[in-house]
Amino acid sequence: MLPAKTTSRRAPAKSIYQLHIQLLYIEPRVWRRFWVPGAITLAGLDRVIQTIMGWTNSHLHEFEIEGQRYGMALDEYPVDKPAKLDKDFRLADLLGTSMHNFIYTYDFGDDWCHVVTVEQLLKPDPEYNTWPQCLEGQNACPPEDVGGPPGYLSFLEAVLDPTHEEHKAMRRWFGGPFDPAGFDVNSVNIALRDVLG
Repeated sequence: MLPAKTTSRRAPAKSIYQLHIQLLYIEPRVWRRFWVPGAITLAGLDRVIQTIMGWTNSHLHEFEIEGQRYGMALDEYPVDKPAKLDKDFRLADLLGTSMHNFIYTYDFGDDWCHVVTVEQLLKPDPEYNTWPQCLEGQNACPPEDVGGPPGYLSFLEAVLDPTHEEHKAMRRWFGGPFDPAGFDVNSVNIALRDVLG
């Protein structure tokens, strides 16, 4: 669990948050650095994260911020994972002006855990208003339904080694070759244009 920090004061909704997200428990490291407006809801932030990471939004997700969980419609959650509705909360209202971390979990089966770090709180530039925007990142997101971090390790071992006994089966399952270093920030930003529009 990450240490919680007390929110010092509310940030203006027009502020821009520079965030860094990293997928935990896998190598090579998969991370992205991006900007989002403070007025974005957590539901909107989920759509941004899905797009910049390369997920397909096929499973449930959850944010954990200072011990409180936020997610989708309550009746879609397991009984042991109660959460407030993420569409009802804006990022600026929850994070304020303090810099801290929070957790984003995607797919409760594979249990993809991401740490999101608030790096900077920026004033909006009236000459430049393209938010959200991905600034940089490294490495490809694991395939959906690969079995979490242990399954991804097994997948990489097989798909990257032509002599591995599961090589052909894993390539067939994935639909072709897989490049674990694959990431194109320009393609991500084109995809982001439709996320909150």
